[in-house]
Order: sequence, then structure tokens, then C-alpha cells
Amino acid sequence: MHYLSAVFMEGVLDLNPGSANLLAFLLAFPVSYIGHQTFSFAGNGSQHKQALPRYLLLACSGFAANQIMVLSLLNYTILPFWLALGLVMGIVAVSTYLLSRHWAFKHKN
Repeated sequence: MHYLSAVFMEGVLDLNPGSANLLAFLLAFPVSYIGHQTFSFAGNGSQHKQALPRYLLLACSGFAANQIMVLSLLNYTILPFWLALGLVMGIVAVSTYLLSRHWAFKHKN
């Protein structure tokens, strides 16, 4: 959802890349959290009161890294936004998933 929304906002709505990326993140965050809580990590037994603040911190940190890398790629290369965002999201998604699995949605013992 993040990727498609950002590319749409930048390409069709003509928002600048940084704004499109931020708005898309804000749209995608609840979908991502609910998806992880309901499907990806449903068996982990984590509770919202623990998982939500952790995932929010993790997602915001991941977005900050995403934004820095995307804007840097756009400033220092000739890559189009859709490609720069896709490359960065691939990198950030792996680390976010692993940290979600082993920390944000890990059941509190």
C-alpha cells in the first residue's frame, strides 16, 4: 500500500517525492500493523498494549531511514522516484520484518 500510494501521489497528483512518501506511510501504517497483528504474527501471542507502541517506534524509524535514503538517491542519482522508492523499500522491509518478528510482536514472557 505504501509503495502504490506514494507512486500514485508523486506521479498522478504531482506531489513532491518527500511529501508523497510521508503521506503514503501514514496511509499504510494502520494497514501494516493490522496485517501483522492479524496474520503475520498472529501466533506470537503479543498484546496490542505491547506490540503497537513497539511497532510504531519500529515503523517510524524505518520510515526515517526510508525517507533519507530515497531523497538521497533522488539527489545524487538519476533514478526515478518509483525505482528509488522500490529499491529502498525492499531493503527497509527486510529489517522491519525481522525486528517485528523478534521484538515488536514477540510475546512478553
